[in-house]
Amino acid sequence: MPTPHTTPRPLRPASGHQDGFTLLELLVVLGLSGVLAAIAVPMMGNTMADFRLSGDARGLHSALSAAKMRAASAFSQSRLFVDLDGGSFHVEILSKGATPSWVAEGGTTYLSTGVAPGFGDIETPPANTQNAIGQAPQCVTAAGVAIGNTACVVFNSRGIPIDTTGAPTANAAVYVTDGSAVYGVTVHAGGMIELWKSMANAAAWGRL
Repeated sequence: MPTPHTTPRPLRPASGHQDGFTLLELLVVLGLSGVLAAIAVPMMGNTMADFRLSGDARGLHSALSAAKMRAASAFSQSRLFVDLDGGSFHVEILSKGATPSWVAEGGTTYLSTGVAPGFGDIETPPANTQNAIGQAPQCVTAAGVAIGNTACVVFNSRGIPIDTTGAPTANAAVYVTDGSAVYGVTVHAGGMIELWKSMANAAAWGRL
């Protein structure tokens, strides 16, 4: 009977030696990894910072839209209340009881770490918005008393931004910055809400 054919197993080197990495090769790989990390970490940090800033700006845009809709649905005035010192904002509705008062709706949203109300060194507002760049006018109580270090965008029951006299205004805007970029949320006198972005050192506004 013929002997079955089998494939011979490879013989191990007699010395038992196995190929591996030399110390020089390991040092080269570690060096390259360090260079790549040095490049990637700052880029990742800048990306995360922009995510935080843009997220806060879009949160302001959403809150303004909510305030505008609540004014119409409640047949009353509503406003976006911004605490400039505390770095927070929330929506309020004007209660028309025996003693009118502003009542907060929903929770308070705080700006992300590194983000604050402001517009850097920019001196020009986005095109066809405010005449001069600036945060919305100071908030006032239902009795007309000014609230320091605040900014309020107030809507009437038709969703039109108004000033303290009840007249339509185009001076409604809120700006936030992280020192590198600035986002602005503006409200036209007709009620249209827009989101803008620029670098913090010079006005180069782009609509988002």
